Amino acid sequence: MSTATFITSRCLPARTGLSAIPTIISSEGNHASRRFVEFFTANIRNRNTRKAYARALADFFAWCDERGIGLHDIQPVMVAAYIEQHKGAKPTVKQHLAAIKMLFDYLVIGHVVAVNPASPVRAPKYVVKRGKTPVLKPEQARELLDSIDTRTIIGLRDRAIIGVMVYTFARVGAVVRMHIEDYYENGRRSWFRLHEKGGKRHVR
Repeated sequence: MSTATFITSRCLPARTGLSAIPTIISSEGNHASRRFVEFFTANIRNRNTRKAYARALADFFAWCDERGIGLHDIQPVMVAAYIEQHKGAKPTVKQHLAAIKMLFDYLVIGHVVAVNPASPVRAPKYVVKRGKTPVLKPEQARELLDSIDTRTIIGLRDRAIIGVMVYTFARVGAVVRMHIEDYYENGRRSWFRLHEKGGKRHVR
């Protein structure tokens, strides 16, 4: 089995869920096809992200195929037109644009295309100010904290993490990234400095 056949028949379906390389890529030859597969297999470590990006790129390239647009014909205005007509929710549209931008960055580095046509395109603005996660009632929170065995270091750690999450409504990722200096007192109140996704900081 040749390397190209192994990559397309084994690696691509297993890592992305795609059954074949999009025509717009495969028509550019082996180097472009290999670079496309490497984008998923070597560049993206998270399995869910790989599959989500694969679906996003398959949709975009299908849209290009329907309009007779080749890989080297793609311009920023075309990417913008695709994003503008996208029927998905704003977070989905942002994810699809991110996938397009990342792939073309990878193709530029691999000398498959000269420039990234998606770079100038801006995604729709989407800011989450209030989450939809169910909130524990006070008695449920107390029951949860009291159920943790604090006779061990691990138990003390778990109670501290869950306690901060219950008190601040923070994501677990923000809590585990905290440092000692991110807890401080101001007068009679205690404060936590949280490092959220996207580089955002919150004080609670």
